[in-house]
Amino acid sequence: MYQEFYLLNKKPFDLAPDPGMVFMSEAHQEATAIFRYGVLTRKGFLLLTGQVGTGKTTLLQFLAKSLDNHVHLCMIANPTLEVREFLYLLAAKFGIEGFDGNKARFLINFSAFLKECREKGEQVLLVIDEAHVLPIDILEEIRLLSNQEYQEYGVLSIFLVGQPELRERLNTERLLPLKQRIGIQYHLQPFTAAETADYIAFRLRRAGSHAHLFTTEAIELIHARCNGTPRLLNVACDHALITGYAENKRVIDAKTARECLNELGITNQTPATGDGWKKTGQALLAARPVILAAGLLIALLVGAVLYQSSHPAWISAMYEKTTSTGVILWEKFIRR
Repeated sequence: MYQEFYLLNKKPFDLAPDPGMVFMSEAHQEATAIFRYGVLTRKGFLLLTGQVGTGKTTLLQFLAKSLDNHVHLCMIANPTLEVREFLYLLAAKFGIEGFDGNKARFLINFSAFLKECREKGEQVLLVIDEAHVLPIDILEEIRLLSNQEYQEYGVLSIFLVGQPELRERLNTERLLPLKQRIGIQYHLQPFTAAETADYIAFRLRRAGSHAHLFTTEAIELIHARCNGTPRLLNVACDHALITGYAENKRVIDAKTARECLNELGITNQTPATGDGWKKTGQALLAARPVILAAGLLIALLVGAVLYQSSHPAWISAMYEKTTSTGVILWEKFIRR
């Protein structure tokens, strides 16, 4: 495992959520403060957009933790539901009993819930992540819920979070009434070059590193290729550390970073989509002679391993690289 090689106590760029690894850029801090203000001052509809992997969900989690117990929070992360299912989920999340699929009964109970919250001096926050995939019928229901709320209680805030196409959907004629009620909106930008450097250093420190594991040139290249997108930065940096471990490199230089970015299909300012993997596959097809030679090498290696296990670290590195990328560029092993 590369953690031991680089003297780390955990993986610094793991994609799994880790509260101890949350890095708040200036834009993230600004957006969190703005939306917290929007919730506490009852601005009604709030809108947050950003490209895939820019940290929208991380921001939501940070915002949720900053709110006190006087805010009833309902967060829906899978909005691809039918209207009846959506209302059932709302009732369950807010603890509204007696929902049997009857919409009129739900509205009566929801109204009573809002009234009770107002009397207690409490607020209600409905957060819908991935809102760009919401069926238009659900968006209509959300608008109708806000109709009732605006007329009576003033305690409900609705926070829509999604990719930029959400803004385009809200520009359609049918949804203009909803758009006109948005009190605060913010578009989350990717990291700047300086923020990318700070982000990488921050995550390495939190993982126990006291060394500069990436050269300045490597960081600049990773930032340019990943366009400052946090999720892609994690993928690229993790892959670079695996490669560095496999090649016994204590510091990741620009050459290693470029090699890893190419393997992942992350080109300049282009997210790592299936197209990247398609290009990798095409490159491998073009290199069939090398692959055939690699096949023979694998057979020899397996025989050697069965005979003696004198290089466990090398085998571990090779295995970890295989499971990480799904594509092995065997030429680097042939050269060795």
